[in-house]
Amino acid sequence: MLLAVDIGNSNIVCGLYRGDELVATFRFETMRSRTDDEQAALLSQLLALRQISPTDIHAAIVSSVVPPLTDVLAGAIQELTGVHPQVVGGPGLKTGIRIRCDNPREVGADRIVNAVAAFERVRGAVVVVDFGTATNFDCVSADGEYQGGVLVPGVQISLDALVSRAAKLSRIEIGEPPRVIGRNTQHAMQSGIIHGYSSLVDGLLEKIAAEFDTPFRTLATGGLAPLICRHTKRVDEVLPNLTLDGLLLIHRRNAHGSRGEP
Repeated sequence: MLLAVDIGNSNIVCGLYRGDELVATFRFETMRSRTDDEQAALLSQLLALRQISPTDIHAAIVSSVVPPLTDVLAGAIQELTGVHPQVVGGPGLKTGIRIRCDNPREVGADRIVNAVAAFERVRGAVVVVDFGTATNFDCVSADGEYQGGVLVPGVQISLDALVSRAAKLSRIEIGEPPRVIGRNTQHAMQSGIIHGYSSLVDGLLEKIAAEFDTPFRTLATGGLAPLICRHTKRVDEVLPNLTLDGLLLIHRRNAHGSRGEP
């Protein structure tokens, strides 16, 4: 079995693959204060909940946008499973995608992993919209080159900032309002989130299309993608596990360093 781990700024998402099949996923909050022993204990508990033994895991791969946690999680995985994880961006690990940016090292590992998975799925020009701590737009050309993208403050960050700066606004649950024009404060805020961000997505994709030299497909991922992209016009497909699938692909391109096959 392969353990794929995506360390984000808000959550750590894990997937377990048996061959091509994603047999389990789980996520937990990103906490920089946890030690590798604590991370190993938490991973052990989450695996046990799904009736999976650490000895079932024969390979692991990690992508991370939180550098202080990269080695901690890698150490926790090795302590728990005996597997030395591959790390996206680490020495010698090949992604199979060329990065055409001013400074390739600035590009987050999650953005590259998404680009790998999206190009493999589309086999042509593609834009990935990832709803995470930030909302990322990542552009891949028809010949599989990562071209760059757009970074927008994420939905939750924007909502938190609004509530913290507006004295009469309270925290709300992110959900779909009954109509665009809200008749109370909660629905007005929900409309701003759902319809505001769906319009932002469509508007940015239109501007990206004006600079791309070829038609492209658009894939979306991230926790709020299903809710927001229900109201977009330019998103072709929502794939909640796109990042994990990208980690599986990269692992297979570098599988010679693993203890065994997934």
